[in-house]
Amino acid sequence: MTGVPASAAGGSGAKPVRGGKLGAAAVNQASLWNIANILTMVRLLLVPGFVLLLFHNGGYDPAWRSFAWAAFAIAMITDLFDGHLARTYNLVTDFGKIADPIADKAIMGAALISLSVLGDLPWWITGVILARELGITLMRFWVIRHAVIPASRGGKLKTLAQGTAAGMYVLMLTGPLATLRFWVMMVAVVLTVVTGLDYVRQAIVLRRRSLAAERAAVGRTAEALQEAAGSPGAGVVSGAGVAGAAGAVADGAGGSGPAVGVAGGANDSGSAVAGGPAGSGSVVGGDAVPVEPVVGARDGAEAER
Repeated sequence: MTGVPASAAGGSGAKPVRGGKLGAAAVNQASLWNIANILTMVRLLLVPGFVLLLFHNGGYDPAWRSFAWAAFAIAMITDLFDGHLARTYNLVTDFGKIADPIADKAIMGAALISLSVLGDLPWWITGVILARELGITLMRFWVIRHAVIPASRGGKLKTLAQGTAAGMYVLMLTGPLATLRFWVMMVAVVLTVVTGLDYVRQAIVLRRRSLAAERAAVGRTAEALQEAAGSPGAGVVSGAGVAGAAGAVADGAGGSGPAVGVAGGANDSGSAVAGGPAGSGSVVGGDAVPVEPVVGARDGAEAER
């Protein structure tokens, strides 16, 4: 369900390059009204339509349940196509980044909750799946400053299993098919839990690596400042000045502020700290000391399909 956010297309007249790399220009040129965004909006509109069809005539009419299944199937298919179009033709918009994952979770959540209300699906299954989806979404926001969690094959299998099982429950199946749908749903639940735990592990590892890289950058800068303070003609640099400069470099390493420059002459009575150009590194006694960049968050949100 989640993956590279889909929706976006159109543009300012430039011909899209099939299979090209997404970039800032593509994002800026993409028009809101395009086929990928339209498919996402259709999927959003299908959510209330699906619920109305499912509950029509008491919720146990085989004919209306078939109509509801058709709406659910169309929604799941458009989920595949809008993402494919957006990735293939470099058609991405901010609307698509936000609306696509919302539409994915809305149609699946509506199906699970509606089936539980009708008594066809145990509430614990609905609770496990929805808790996992909500938790992973919140976790992505937690680690987005450090890195983007890549999509996994297990996540795509999970989405396929969930969609297949929910679709089978929407249809009023009996006999062996009713038994089969239960086991398909159990497979979906297992994949939901396993992939969820794997995403948590990846998030923790990525965050630790990013923080370690930031600390290493601060440490190297502090050492460089201390060495420069002890060199002839470098002036006197106080411990507080070194610590303050190192802290400022920590902010600059993430790209959120300017790099720090330290200058001092032999007659200086204290430390002099001056800001340098962003990304230029620290300047100590007139010599440039480069600061390695830390791991940053990449553009976009990995969507899991």
